[in-house]
Amino acid sequence: MTQNDTLTARLDDLETRIAFQEDLIQTLSDQLARQELDIRELHQAKALLHRQLKEVSSSNIRREDEETPPPHY
Repeated sequence: MTQNDTLTARLDDLETRIAFQEDLIQTLSDQLARQELDIRELHQAKALLHRQLKEVSSSNIRREDEETPPPHY
């Protein structure tokens, strides 16, 4: 194998690796974007649940100072 053949083989190998790396980077980037959207949706859902819980808590549960003692006291 001549030096030119060796350099050509090494160049081909590097080009192949770069192609696979670019594909992997794009795949990871797409996955990261999807995860960001999922996180935003979960954050919105958490905020909605928090608001709903505050509404339920304030309407159905008395504060401790508003509690009347049970009849057996």
